[in-house]
Amino acid sequence: MYQGDGIIATQAQHATAGRLDLPPDAAAQATLAPDFGRRFAIFGDAEEEFDWHLPLDRHSTETRAIASLPAATRRFNAAGVVPTYLVDYPVVTNVASAAAVRGMVEAGECDVGTQLHPWVNPPFEEAVTRTNSFTGNLPVPLQRAKLHALTDAIEAGTGVRPIVYRAGRYGIGAETARLLAEAGYRLDVSVRALFDYSDEAGPDFSRHPVWPWWVRDDLLEVPLTAAFAGPLHRWPDLHRRAWLRGPLSRARLLSRVALTPEGMPLAEVVAAIRRLLDDGTRLFSLSFHTPSVEVGHTPYVRDAADLKAFWHWWDTVFDLFAREGVRPARLSEIIAAAGPPAR
Repeated sequence: MYQGDGIIATQAQHATAGRLDLPPDAAAQATLAPDFGRRFAIFGDAEEEFDWHLPLDRHSTETRAIASLPAATRRFNAAGVVPTYLVDYPVVTNVASAAAVRGMVEAGECDVGTQLHPWVNPPFEEAVTRTNSFTGNLPVPLQRAKLHALTDAIEAGTGVRPIVYRAGRYGIGAETARLLAEAGYRLDVSVRALFDYSDEAGPDFSRHPVWPWWVRDDLLEVPLTAAFAGPLHRWPDLHRRAWLRGPLSRARLLSRVALTPEGMPLAEVVAAIRRLLDDGTRLFSLSFHTPSVEVGHTPYVRDAADLKAFWHWWDTVFDLFAREGVRPARLSEIIAAAGPPAR
């Protein structure tokens, strides 16, 4: 490499350093300790119930579905999995739901982190709009105030000072990483690799990788795992053309597959996991919304049949991981295993 190449590479790395909304430089990729092996982690969005088909409402703050979460968590535990629940303000400030989360934490059944839904998280200084539902679009002082209000509430409600964060609606911004580091966070899980929310005024992750990376020296990113499926999966740029996405997906030629039981066909998920394993992926991040453990709160679990399919999805994925030697990982194990960037 001649000097000019080095300058360009350094400039590119500096441009993306500290920014979650921009794809990272390859040099920022985190190494994982050899004895970490191949692992998977589950991050559940522990949130209020609301009608997904209606505009967001600041008054939709019921958290009744959390009552079903301890039993669901024991099913995860029986499979050797300790999930991380990313709780938001309504969950942690409701006496009953906060007590349920605290009980699971104290029993060692789950870890706890943060999920920020700005429209139900004080201080309330912004209008409830689609643009403002992405926290990263708000004024930085308001982002900071909401983050600290939620972080303090989680510590008060669960007894744990959270160190892992997810932006509701994946709504990170240019200053998110800095604000998280200021508040003592060590890990972010807001990036939904391969997905693009820019048509809703949200972030564009279509070029973000699935591997973990250091956003800053003190903040690790573990994106939600996704892959492209279909005969054209080796040409992901086709999917980035908005007018082609629908036709390609309907023709089953090229589609995104995220590792979640919500809206993702099981057969495609299994195929995606196998492809990711073949590609050398060592850390898988799976997700779901905790209201899905009870019928009637999300579009994904509308009746008893949907709930049965929800658990069948998990059982099948757990069996596949077990056969392939992919073990569960807790939050603390991921942080401990992540070494300096691979340069």
